[in-house]
Amino acid sequence: MANEIAEALSRLAPRLAGEGAQVVDFQRLSGGASMETSAFALVGPRGREEMILRRRPGLAFDEATSRSVSLATEAGLIVAAEAAGAPVAPLVHLAVPEDGLGEAHITRRIPGETLGRKIVSDSRFEAVRPSLARQCGEVLAQIHSASFDGPLKTVDFAEELARYEEVYRQSGAQRPILELAFQHLKRFAPEPVEPVLLHGDFRNGNIIFDPDKGVVAVLDWELAHRGDPAEDLSWICVNSWRFGRSDRPVGGFGDYADLLDGYAKASGRQVPLSRVRAWQALGSLKWGVMCLMMYASYATGAETSVERPMIGRRVSETEIDLVNLLEAGL
Repeated sequence: MANEIAEALSRLAPRLAGEGAQVVDFQRLSGGASMETSAFALVGPRGREEMILRRRPGLAFDEATSRSVSLATEAGLIVAAEAAGAPVAPLVHLAVPEDGLGEAHITRRIPGETLGRKIVSDSRFEAVRPSLARQCGEVLAQIHSASFDGPLKTVDFAEELARYEEVYRQSGAQRPILELAFQHLKRFAPEPVEPVLLHGDFRNGNIIFDPDKGVVAVLDWELAHRGDPAEDLSWICVNSWRFGRSDRPVGGFGDYADLLDGYAKASGRQVPLSRVRAWQALGSLKWGVMCLMMYASYATGAETSVERPMIGRRVSETEIDLVNLLEAGL
């Protein structure tokens, strides 16, 4: 299959990079049941251009019944976010059937670092690290201001809480901290606000950082939806995305005040910390339920990868995070 994809890209190369352009250095970066990511370069009249191919293998994707969006919608979101000033990996091409790539799009490859543990600890980022939380707030303000007319679901706090509680109840698990969190969040759920465009997975790991510039691109738009701005602001604060730096609530590199101040100044909208922390608690609770489900898939034999139970054991991390949030009064 990799050879077929490389051949399809070679046929497409002249249209993307000019007459005589060729594909070189094609390599698969990751591949799973739902999505594949590959890197390659186009060499043509404009010189060498680094690219990323993102494609969904297999059967046709039903966007109406999925939590994630199609790659066509993802491509539209990238264009909309870029138009709003947000840093993205710019869209180069949205595949059509005659390209032979299936459901896919091509973006430019942005140099930088995505590994969360390096962002929070590597000495290369010491100079820029103090500004990253503020930058993240500014970038989220740009994303939330983007105009996009494509099909997106709307997520509400109470509905999301109920959805994950149903999954949890069906699992048969009995975890006292998770039980307490469900009850507390039902009682103190924030009131709904006017929904905006959300990235849906804005966290350390889905952002490209440059040691000199800071945030240079936001990746992985497949969970985009409409909802409360505090949801996006909170997800990067969930302890699981701090990579060992629990003392730095924003991505393991910054503080709430900088994140919210950057957002307020760029958007003109104040988001209370209490609202962010409520969504953060829901984020930790959701991740805890997801960890339980990953372990269950291994325990029942549905999945054989040891990655599943390894992630599954991290439910205890989310419980610690929830205890800390509850003790602090959210």
